[in-house]
Amino acid sequence: MTLIKSISGIRGTIGGAAGDGLTPVDIVKFTSAFGTWAIAKTGIRKIVVGRDARLSGSMALNLVTGTLQGLGIDVVDLGLSTTPTVEIAVPLEKAAGGIILTASHNPKQWNALKLLNADGEFISESDGAKVLDIAEKSDFKYADVNDLGTVRTDDTYLQKHIDHILALPLVDVKAIAKANFKIAIDCVNSTGGIFVPALLEALGVKTVYKLFCEPDGKFPHNPEPLPENLIELSKEVLAKNADLGIAVDPDVDRLCFVNEDGNMFGEEYTLVAVADYVLKNTKGNTVSNLSSTRALRDVTEAAGGEYNAAAVGEVNVVNKIKETNAIIGGEGNGGVIYPESHYGRDALVGIALFLTHLAKSGKRISVLRHSYPAYFISKNKITLTPEMDIDGLLAKVKEKYKKQPHSTIDGLKIEFDKQWVHLRRSNTEPIIRIYSEGDSETVAENLANKIIADIKDILQLKN
Repeated sequence: MTLIKSISGIRGTIGGAAGDGLTPVDIVKFTSAFGTWAIAKTGIRKIVVGRDARLSGSMALNLVTGTLQGLGIDVVDLGLSTTPTVEIAVPLEKAAGGIILTASHNPKQWNALKLLNADGEFISESDGAKVLDIAEKSDFKYADVNDLGTVRTDDTYLQKHIDHILALPLVDVKAIAKANFKIAIDCVNSTGGIFVPALLEALGVKTVYKLFCEPDGKFPHNPEPLPENLIELSKEVLAKNADLGIAVDPDVDRLCFVNEDGNMFGEEYTLVAVADYVLKNTKGNTVSNLSSTRALRDVTEAAGGEYNAAAVGEVNVVNKIKETNAIIGGEGNGGVIYPESHYGRDALVGIALFLTHLAKSGKRISVLRHSYPAYFISKNKITLTPEMDIDGLLAKVKEKYKKQPHSTIDGLKIEFDKQWVHLRRSNTEPIIRIYSEGDSETVAENLANKIIADIKDILQLKN
């Protein structure tokens, strides 16, 4: 069993002993801490709650709702929802914050409490630390019987989210409808199965081939939208002669596409393509994290904008977007953050912008993909002993390559012209993650292997 307590939320596997997994005791404990923090922070006694469709969702929702009531907090229950929908709902409800019950791309045995502030954004590092401290000290007090909170079920936010997207100036419903797209979708039997078809219908898409759209939480494959998990979608695109395929993760904040030829568009290029469209219509800057493809920088600079990199993590990307007044940003895992909409990854906004882009381009999706700079990312890791000084090791690698452009805002990223390697220590395991990118798979892998060899040499010298 696993329980991981981080600044942005609490995630773990369901079952086991309290403190070892995400048990009912742990759900109540951390919900109590978050509710206590939210009241102290805002003075507001209202919190928005929503969940994805995973098997433990109903159980977790009941515990969260009851606990918040016990704190004297009124709950707005969106039921089966998406992460971006809850993010939009929090400020509209003038709530103190939000809780999304989802473990995102993790398999069915996982669930999590994702925590939002009053702006509908993930809580900051300092606020997250306060929540964890409250939980550790059990520093919460429950309401008397006359002061218990209420629960209001609200199923209107599906339509409100869609209306919000349709109102975005760069979303062109007429262009999408005129393109007469035939689209296959894989919603991994979670809430995307409700929200994605509804959005496509609102966008004027008349032909939709649905795969795994029953929101029963019985994931038909690993829910992370990676190529090896989207084989059925690729087959469906070919079998139905569809124009493209769309896949989302269980909480609908990650997005990727399949080309009409059955090949993957590449989740790294979801943000690149959407940013390209936005930059063609709005002058401005972009942001992604240090482990995302350089293609975004190339597209941004070609449009006359400035690209900036943030530390890995949605909170860090959002902070950098605000700091640089960027018009779009996100992460290479298919996460699109469009500030014109809200400061959170939103696959539904991404779908609407991408389909507008594709429709107006008049190109097949495979042709659009080949119009972008071709880069390949290799992902590796080195397992170290728990007592290893990872920071010291990274410092030695930095010293070796001190003449190369580099960044230390999140581990160590070293640039070699248009190639790069990013080394990050894991927050949960004694490993170093090594991401590298080049203009071919071979170049990317050779760069990773060179850095891995350097690390091994440093370790041997130390021994």
